[in-house]
Amino acid sequence: MKTKPINLLCIALTILLGSWSNNTIAQNSKSYDSYENIEFKMTKIQEPKIPNNTVNIKDFGAINGGYVLNTKAFADAIDAVSKKGGGKVIIPPGIWLTGPIILKSNIELHAETGALIKFSTDKSLYPIIQTSFEGLNTWRCISPIYGKNLENIAFTGNGVWDGSGEVWRQVKKSKLTESQWKKVIASGGILNDKKESWYPSETFMKASVGADQNVRLDLKTKEEFEAIHDFLRPVMVSIQNSKRVLFDGPVFQNSPAWNIHPLMVEDLIVRNVTVRNPWYSQNGDGLDVESCKNVLVENSSFDVGDDAICIKSGKDKDGRERGVPCENIIVKNNIVYHGHGGVTVGSEMSGGVKNLHVSNCTFMGTDVGLRFKSNRGRGGVVENIFISDIFMTDIPSQAISFNLYYGGKSIEETLAEGDTKIKNQVVAVNEETPQFKNISIKNITIKGAQQAVFLQGLPEMNLQNIELSNLIITADKGFSIIDANGIKITNVKLDIKNPTVFEIYNGKNMTLKDIEFNSTSPKAVSIDGAASEKIELVSSKKTEYAKKTTISEAVSKGAVKL
Repeated sequence: MKTKPINLLCIALTILLGSWSNNTIAQNSKSYDSYENIEFKMTKIQEPKIPNNTVNIKDFGAINGGYVLNTKAFADAIDAVSKKGGGKVIIPPGIWLTGPIILKSNIELHAETGALIKFSTDKSLYPIIQTSFEGLNTWRCISPIYGKNLENIAFTGNGVWDGSGEVWRQVKKSKLTESQWKKVIASGGILNDKKESWYPSETFMKASVGADQNVRLDLKTKEEFEAIHDFLRPVMVSIQNSKRVLFDGPVFQNSPAWNIHPLMVEDLIVRNVTVRNPWYSQNGDGLDVESCKNVLVENSSFDVGDDAICIKSGKDKDGRERGVPCENIIVKNNIVYHGHGGVTVGSEMSGGVKNLHVSNCTFMGTDVGLRFKSNRGRGGVVENIFISDIFMTDIPSQAISFNLYYGGKSIEETLAEGDTKIKNQVVAVNEETPQFKNISIKNITIKGAQQAVFLQGLPEMNLQNIELSNLIITADKGFSIIDANGIKITNVKLDIKNPTVFEIYNGKNMTLKDIEFNSTSPKAVSIDGAASEKIELVSSKKTEYAKKTTISEAVSKGAVKL
């Protein structure tokens, strides 16, 4: 009898604490607004509407263990729930081997904690289809997860989706340890003549000769592409021309090429996901958002072999003819570890990119932090970009990079080859000329980088109206600014090893204000280029430019105001 009051008290306290906890969670969720402080008009993104029907792949004969192919079980489960108007397909804990999964509308694939979906290494299970890859119209093997012309698709749960990319990708010896290299060789495949690169097959190696960024532009027919089937490695998740797509919770890893590739998707949400690829994986991008409208990418983690969060809109003529920009995009609260770029725009941006907000992201050891890239031939306009509250550590190359001479290599490779010389040959402006303009980057902390900021436009189409403010930077090199118009840099604290902090070549309508740096060199600021004009260096008590600026004879008199 005496225990009853105690038990009742415990129950009451439990209910009270639970209620308090739930209220606290609710309050915290209310205090975080994904759409707060967005600089452009952005309607709330619609989430998928999934009917309340549920099936389990085990009920359709799926066998755990990773040794029985469950392609039919996945297809039958999707068909069964689809016939009811849609619903949830549960993938329980276990190892589930499967071939390609073809999506249908109104489907949620829920991978429970402990579930590992492993895609088959048998390439014959992946027929080639007409699709888009690297921004070009081409033929590729069908993706392990594929859907087109759909509505209401969701990937939920905390399970793992593994693309078995190791059997698809070329691997360079220089990127592996000795033991890793021996393991790769032992798996089969073939080495090139120099024994420095491994290919999954001889067909792959021969097909790679003459390819443009993994695409064979010289081949036209399905039969011609079929002959190089092994070379046509797919992106892992391909969802095209669809509406209301959600990724929430799972791990996506080890993709044959890019990991997640939404193409022409309207109302896309990617949150709480983990995206992983080996750091040495060729073209092992994390998330490639291409020609999409109304996008939210938040609270996710990326550790990949190429660019992590990529914004694209098609390449060259194919991208311009599609003419679908990537627009209305929010990227918030993400972490990037290894990758060639933390958040990247381009290089395939021929359809344009506009209205992009990036904030509160952390890049740790990422090759480049904020990366903008393009080349002559692309066309397209990148504009209305707003970036703030970015934190970077240990960046091996350029923390902030704008490069309109992108040639397909990582910045580390470009630096190693010494291909950073100023290019100044002017060509005519036409539909193939890319433009980057109206970009704000503020509240940035960079603790360790090979170079702080690299801005290089084209002489015939300068970078235009880029504002950088409230920066705290520790780096080996400072700023390189080439062929840029309307650059404003304010409130910056720099700790730079190189005595030259600012290198300016053909800068126009440029202002440096409230800049603090440690160099006492008379070449702390170096200005060159006959096209330089209207450059204003506003001195302060901490930075007097008169004794720290060198102006080339090529610069016209009066072009620089100290």
